[in-house]
Amino acid sequence: MSVVETDYLVVGAGATGLAFADTLLDETDAHITVVDRHGAPGGHWNDAYPFVTLHQPSAFYGVNSLELGTRRKDTAGPNQGLYELASGAEITAYYDRVVRTRLLPSGRVGYHPMSEYDGAHGFRNLLSGAVTEVRVRRKVVDATYASPSVPSTHRPRLTVADDVHLVPPNALPGLAHRPPARFVVLGGGKTAMDTCVWLLRSGLDPEAITWVVPRDSWLINRVTTQPGTEFFAESIGGQADQLEAMAAATSTEDLFLRLERAGILTRVDQDRRPGMFHLATVAPGEVEVLRRIHDVVRLGRVRELHPDHMVLDEGSVPVAPGTVFVDCTASAVEPRPPQPVFQGDRIVLQLVRLPQPAFSAALTAWVEAHHEDDGTKNRLCGTVPFPHTLDDYPATMLATMWNQFHWGQDTELRRWIRASRLDGFGELMARADRADPQQLAILTRLKQHAPAAVANLTRLVEARTGAS
Repeated sequence: MSVVETDYLVVGAGATGLAFADTLLDETDAHITVVDRHGAPGGHWNDAYPFVTLHQPSAFYGVNSLELGTRRKDTAGPNQGLYELASGAEITAYYDRVVRTRLLPSGRVGYHPMSEYDGAHGFRNLLSGAVTEVRVRRKVVDATYASPSVPSTHRPRLTVADDVHLVPPNALPGLAHRPPARFVVLGGGKTAMDTCVWLLRSGLDPEAITWVVPRDSWLINRVTTQPGTEFFAESIGGQADQLEAMAAATSTEDLFLRLERAGILTRVDQDRRPGMFHLATVAPGEVEVLRRIHDVVRLGRVRELHPDHMVLDEGSVPVAPGTVFVDCTASAVEPRPPQPVFQGDRIVLQLVRLPQPAFSAALTAWVEAHHEDDGTKNRLCGTVPFPHTLDDYPATMLATMWNQFHWGQDTELRRWIRASRLDGFGELMARADRADPQQLAILTRLKQHAPAAVANLTRLVEARTGAS
């Protein structure tokens, strides 16, 4: 049996594990060992459908030390005029470059693909079965706790009869040689939206698509997430609008409606009140494409699929012969109870700012490198629970804002955030033109509404807690 000695064992070579390792490499002289079940770095991106892209600009994603993309703007398609979104292929190539040109050449990082950690003493190679003992001098870093579920690897929670053609989105490009007459897309989240947009942009008639939407979603308007100074009013101004809405909202429902009126949120069907918000981010052009689909089934979740019909929570719907069902029901945000990030000799990577997992992991690494006791570390890295219901959102944003308040009290951490490309907006705010009346007014509004937003979000959370 071989033996590896290391300071930190990072379990998972996806977005969070690599962002953590990258920052820890910069901030310490520690040795790091990375173990992952996949054959290549990138985590779930290795299993994603071929037409997947990031939700938000490439400029905010990846590891802190290496830029993803070129900060160009798209000149065609639904994202036209907005900053580029890396494709799945670009992301996996990027993470391969991170490992080959950044981590391994340091001489302080060991990378073990196709390997499974046993949770205690070592890891096993999934091909050879060879076991390696790991002696960890400092901590084990769990970068898998909040891992997303993807269509190609999850098991659908429904009954599928014989002769039903059910495929993940990954299989769609391969159907070109025998295209079906009709597609039924199952799911109301971002994967289903990506699938519908891809089908339509690939030339499919909208009348050939049935879209099963268990719950309509509130969606973040991607225009408000742009990194360039020309979008200062939309991005930083959008944050000021968000704080103003949070400060004034009388209820969760009122909050979402205020955010929509401010242009921060949008929805596909203006006549439907969304019941879900998983922070999916879309361009206005994508919303217009999705609105071309008129056969939308809203009868809850699908329970059974049969060759000639499907059974849902609230009824049965006939299906044309030869229909292909596309399974987009995997949830990237499976409910998991939040737990402390720092737990003695264990670190459990989770969100510390919504909705940025890479930034959260990098900041966690910085805190690990610069602070000693878990109490201080967990105060700076309070777990931000993902909102699974609309009523969860005020508590989620309150946790995010309290973290940001604590970061602001730490001079060195504040300086690191300002310089971090993963932060996204710190640099944009630093470059604000204080001589520009519009930009100055936006910065003033940010400071003005923040305290009232915290107070009102606290009231909304307490009202919900008291009601329950």
